[in-house]
Amino acid sequence: MSEEQERVVIPDEQGEEHLFDILFTFDVDETERSYMVVKPVEPDNDTDDQEEEVYAFRFEEEGDDFNLFPVETDKEWDMIEEMLNTFVEEGHV
Repeated sequence: MSEEQERVVIPDEQGEEHLFDILFTFDVDETERSYMVVKPVEPDNDTDDQEEEVYAFRFEEEGDDFNLFPVETDKEWDMIEEMLNTFVEEGHV
């Protein structure tokens, strides 16, 4: 039995919308911030087939909606990278 993948539409700088699979989300209790890691549904033909590009965002929920924000600090990136490595090691990707 397979679990249906959650998806999100994210516009780029030009306003063009792109569909992404949500790999996982996590909360950091100390900072009270939430993060989302996503990958494009349609792979980028310009990238090497061995590497899948993933993106990370900080997000804030507002009812049924949420807002995405860029990750701003190296500390946040280090934490996201550690979570992504764990996710991969556990065989989710």
